[in-house]
Amino acid sequence: MTACVPQETLAERWERAGLFFEAKDYAEAARIPATVVEHEPGRIAPRLLPARAYHHSAQLWRAEQELREEIARDPVEGYAHPMLGRTLQRQGRDREAAGTLRVADALRGEFAATAAD
Repeated sequence: MTACVPQETLAERWERAGLFFEAKDYAEAARIPATVVEHEPGRIAPRLLPARAYHHSAQLWRAEQELREEIARDPVEGYAHPMLGRTLQRQGRDREAAGTLRVADALRGEFAATAAD
């Protein structure tokens, strides 16, 4: 006879995903938030955790796809833009990264000086 284990709450799943991320088990950390996002699609952090996990595990194409999807959902999301820029830099796409990082700076209210200044 097997013991009945209560189903994990969304908060417990989210906490578990964070523990896997901290333990550098990025594959598991990326997988878990999908169930949280299903039930709480408006929450940003669970949507960004897979991108962070992919970035840290050098699955840069997957990180880029997650980040672009998040930016399409929320064009002024302040964390996705700089992370996309860093992801592009790691892929050697510096010119594309520079544009993305300028958007990130603008969203933070930081504007680079131009030659005319």
